[in-house]
Amino acid sequence: MNPDLNKLQPYPFEKLKTLLGQVTPPENIAHIALSIGEPKHASPKVVVDTLNSNLDKLSNYPSTIGLPELREAIANWATKRFDLDTNNSPPKKNGLCADSQVLPVNGTREALFSFTQAIIDRTNSALVISPNPFYQIYEGAAYLAGAELLLLPCLEENNFIPDYENISEATWQACQLLFICSPSNPTGSVTSLTNLKTLIALSDKYNFVIASDECYSEIYCDEAQAPVGLLQACAKLGRDDYKNCVVFHSLSKRSNLPGLRSGFVAGDAEILAKYLKYRTYHGCAMPVQHQIASIAAWNDETHVIENRKIYQQKFEKVLEILAPVLDIKQTEASFYLWPKTPICDELFAQKLFEQQHVTVLPGSYLSRAVNGENPGKNRVRMALVAPEADCIEAAKRIRTFVEDL
Repeated sequence: MNPDLNKLQPYPFEKLKTLLGQVTPPENIAHIALSIGEPKHASPKVVVDTLNSNLDKLSNYPSTIGLPELREAIANWATKRFDLDTNNSPPKKNGLCADSQVLPVNGTREALFSFTQAIIDRTNSALVISPNPFYQIYEGAAYLAGAELLLLPCLEENNFIPDYENISEATWQACQLLFICSPSNPTGSVTSLTNLKTLIALSDKYNFVIASDECYSEIYCDEAQAPVGLLQACAKLGRDDYKNCVVFHSLSKRSNLPGLRSGFVAGDAEILAKYLKYRTYHGCAMPVQHQIASIAAWNDETHVIENRKIYQQKFEKVLEILAPVLDIKQTEASFYLWPKTPICDELFAQKLFEQQHVTVLPGSYLSRAVNGENPGKNRVRMALVAPEADCIEAAKRIRTFVEDL
């Protein structure tokens, strides 16, 4: 067996299952889960109808590169959303070349993992840099690619963004891949345009790849301030080759389609050409009917706007209930809250489940201790994915629990 498998820790939800298995919740009140970031809003009718009307495509093998129409729909969406139309000269029809700068993938989780395997040069000492706390795939992908992992703490005093300025030149020289997550899971913080431009300059200097996980980019609180993206920062710098820059997007959160397993990667054409070669052997082509349904999703923005409104309403009502008893703030984007806990985060999650039948995820499960400090300690992640009435009920129970501590 691959010895690097021994470096992998139990997934956060395995840890949570073990933690909660030690207690018994009350049977007289229904369970409400705020622990898993699985969207529960209705899937768009236009996508469901399109999928149903194309089930005959089950008899077709899909191509790894995807349908031209899907890549064009993605390129058009990303160009409009991130203002990428800076160069209309041939062969580009817009700010992204659908033929060379876009690849459909089966959701960002699959893509982030496989991309890391394709990027890492095992013949040299490889370093991957990641935020901490982080989406656990970054860690697993790095270790199973044979790389070392450097975790950068995301602390409140820095708006939960890593302090890139204090990284040594030797560290940047060793870096092959930098993960950024914006909007962040779990903190909801957005990496600024200034920070993105700084990272691009560092990538130019030290020749590492930036992998920007942007799967929460379409869930934000202020309609006038959509989160900026990595390719957008490239465009602001007048660059349409997106050198060493790759972004990851998904329909799971944007369109409430986690079961469709549909997303895309976009950016540096030279990198994506090699990644496509990897994917051809990896055997991960998206089913044709899913590709056609994805076209309908990327072409429709109405359901996305309505989706944001639902989240905005839930944030407002839940924060009104919890703010008097918890150190809790509105996040910039995503559907998460990242409050401080008055007791140890593990104990908070366990006792909350035992007394109020509500599950939240301990922040320390999403982080690793570095130099004795775990940046997720004494915080929990709350995912406001349940129906509004359930989120309000959960907030009331959490308030009661905190007041009884």
